[in-house]
Amino acid sequence: MLRDEVLADADAVALRAAEVIAEAAREAVAARGRFLLATSGGSTPWLMLRYLADLNMPWDRVSLFQVDERIAPAGHSDRNLTHLERVFIAHLPAPFGGLYPMPVELPDSDKAARLYSDTVSSLAGNPPVLDLVHLGLGEDGHTASLLPNQPVLDVTDAAIAVTGEYAGRRRMTMTYPVLNAARRILWVATGAPKAPMLARLLEGDQTIPAGRVRSDHAIVLSDAAANPGLHR
Repeated sequence: MLRDEVLADADAVALRAAEVIAEAAREAVAARGRFLLATSGGSTPWLMLRYLADLNMPWDRVSLFQVDERIAPAGHSDRNLTHLERVFIAHLPAPFGGLYPMPVELPDSDKAARLYSDTVSSLAGNPPVLDLVHLGLGEDGHTASLLPNQPVLDVTDAAIAVTGEYAGRRRMTMTYPVLNAARRILWVATGAPKAPMLARLLEGDQTIPAGRVRSDHAIVLSDAAANPGLHR
């Protein structure tokens, strides 16, 4: 059963999520000398990361990866990286351990996915084990870019894969083997449109893509709009 916390609103969720990440970072650095973090995009996550940048963390020991990314030109507003650099990286104190963006500008997307898999493995091992993976929840039940009815859901022999077109863009994403090997999973879900899928996630419904992510070592942070007392 997933552990979940319901907070008043998206701002409270973002702040609590930042605190969870900071705590995990301090524990990981104390135990292993570094913190390997992967984050997803979204309006509440951008606020979460902005709060995180102001918290006390061993920033020089933090390596940051992308959970997924749209295949779009550098600097495009569709890119998670564009927002990540603006709301998070630009506000970090120096020194910072390093940001490892998905190389989606490369013309051969499958080759780019293999290169990113090598990058992740070079720091997190083979198979890679990340300290914390932050995930969001789509209104159709997807997480990362593990999209309904797409072959990417069945990829088990690669850490990183490329999807078919979704909402106008192909995407690069971490796959289930990487997500399920993480030491911690942090879910963030806010807003009433997320409520139906959040209920299914909390019930352990494996017919939605998000439901196939392991639930032990995971916490779900949601606001009252996304979780209106259904699990209390």
